Amino acid sequence: MAKTILIVDDDPAQRRLLQSIVSSIGHVPILASDGDEALEMLRSDRGRGVEAVLLDLAMPRKNGMETMAELHPERPNLPVIVLTANGSVNTVVQAMQAGASDFIVKPASRERLQVSLSNATKLTRLTHEVSRLTRKSEGRLDFDDLIAKSLVMRQSIKLAERGATSSIPILIEGESGVGKEVMARAIQGGSERAGKPFVAVNCGAIPENLVESILFGHEKGAFTGATERRLGKFQEANGGTLFLDEVGELPLEMQVKLLRAIQEGEVDPVGAKKPVKVDIRLVSATNQDLQHLVAEGKFREDLYYRLNVFPLTLPPLRDRREDVPELIQHFIDKISIEEGREVNGIESSALEMLTEYDWPGNVRQLENMIYRAVVLADCDVLTLNDFPQLLGMTRRWEPAVGSSGLALDGEGLHGVVSLAEALSPFDGEGDVRTLAEVEGEMIEMAIRKYEGRMSEVARRLGIGRSTLYRKVRELGLEVRESA
Repeated sequence: MAKTILIVDDDPAQRRLLQSIVSSIGHVPILASDGDEALEMLRSDRGRGVEAVLLDLAMPRKNGMETMAELHPERPNLPVIVLTANGSVNTVVQAMQAGASDFIVKPASRERLQVSLSNATKLTRLTHEVSRLTRKSEGRLDFDDLIAKSLVMRQSIKLAERGATSSIPILIEGESGVGKEVMARAIQGGSERAGKPFVAVNCGAIPENLVESILFGHEKGAFTGATERRLGKFQEANGGTLFLDEVGELPLEMQVKLLRAIQEGEVDPVGAKKPVKVDIRLVSATNQDLQHLVAEGKFREDLYYRLNVFPLTLPPLRDRREDVPELIQHFIDKISIEEGREVNGIESSALEMLTEYDWPGNVRQLENMIYRAVVLADCDVLTLNDFPQLLGMTRRWEPAVGSSGLALDGEGLHGVVSLAEALSPFDGEGDVRTLAEVEGEMIEMAIRKYEGRMSEVARRLGIGRSTLYRKVRELGLEVRESA
């Protein structure tokens, strides 16, 4: 993926040479003729996108060392690759102490620059991702952490920034998987409640008989099974933000109590003798049309108007395709860190395929797809073969020659596409399928691949023959055992 690289050198010939090399590697070069111009550029809006600096040490006015001394406190995580004709040990030590991430003696070869830039940008991405994960855990995720190159997403963020500055209730609308909770966290991070508790509740996942207890809490002995006092989500979020996801799923009885809690700023724990005051910022989300639910009598009109004070709609991923490449790189970095994998990027053909896909499950489906690919990848760059599910849906894409994937149809084994469709661990919405479904397809595929040789099938699947025969009977498969 192309990165923006700032080249700082007072020699026009050297600038043109470095510009040519950086462009040939696939990055976007921008130029500065001295340290002052470089610092001014890095402090501008354009400079925010710079991911590495190639810096000459010997320059008039402000030299490389002086430039780094001023730059490092402002952009401590920005990699600076020093270039100089003087390769003495003393010069190298001074440059590294000043904050350089690498040191190259002129004339710089294309191969040496490519390796240095690759290492530098990789380190920057991973540093940013670790920092982002830390801010998320601390409740300090903000709008700068959101990926938004597309116009529609930038407009949504701009509107959200305005809502974040007040305590007004916000209702986030959008399809399942578009990132409503991430936006809610950014709203908190952009408000005066940053760093305070952020409590998320999926209203559609709470058993109906437990909704009141989970939201508002209960006292010990309030009902059968209440062996100890429990704070509800409102009290857990006191001083911070309460995020009610899928708020349209709340039962009507609970909608009345939720309305009172919002209006009065207090909750009534089950079994409590008096209400408890709470101070929360309320952000709600839904993938349903609440107005339609109101018309059907399934959602209270007064609660709807209380929640819908500041509506915010997030676009589906198919309407923000410009964001897909950066989202992919973000998920690769995030999952590589979490899973201890060394996957750095994605090849252009696979990136193009993922960008063209419509993603009915939105960002959640994309993350699930990247998660599977990173965990199962055989090399440090994702390829078409790492996305067999999409190869089955997007038939104009061909897997690389030498793919080991095989599949079945009524005639037996052939190609990779059918196997992708058969053995995908995710459904069309990007959610994980049941173990029984995947297991049955795996057994059927193995039987066909090994032509009914059940001993070989059992060995390859890592189960006993008796277990295999039992599962075959349960699945109702017809098996013609080979001699």
